[in-house]
Amino acid sequence: MSRWANGTYVLKNPAKYIGKGSPRYRSGWEHAFFRFCDNNDAVLEWASESIAIPYRNPVTGKQSVYIPDILMTYRTRSNQVRAELIEIKPKKETIMPETNPSRRTKAWAYKVKTWVINQAKWQAAKEFCADRNYEFRIMTEEELGV
Repeated sequence: MSRWANGTYVLKNPAKYIGKGSPRYRSGWEHAFFRFCDNNDAVLEWASESIAIPYRNPVTGKQSVYIPDILMTYRTRSNQVRAELIEIKPKKETIMPETNPSRRTKAWAYKVKTWVINQAKWQAAKEFCADRNYEFRIMTEEELGV
């Protein structure tokens, strides 16, 4: 499946889906994770792009909103119920760009901007989760086994 796949996910277990409307995936990785949530018996409920977290955009200085990809509640092997917010990202976007490259190209500037904004979003998500006893996790192609 293409990394750039997008569409509406067809639920097999609609009673587990607590989001509004039909879940929309924006990558093959999200589609694969939707299938996992929908079909895994340990997942009690899940939603796609269901929570809006305010944060200050460090590039513009303006208040903005971050919407993580997945909210999931599941039962652990030790029978505990946990809730997690999950962001699905390419690994390259989770690694800090070189701080002093030999050439400061537009591509490098874009990577830096993306990194800085993602850090602000993820910090806001961590604080949001801490207040609600949720976990926040970033999943890349490595964790997804892609």
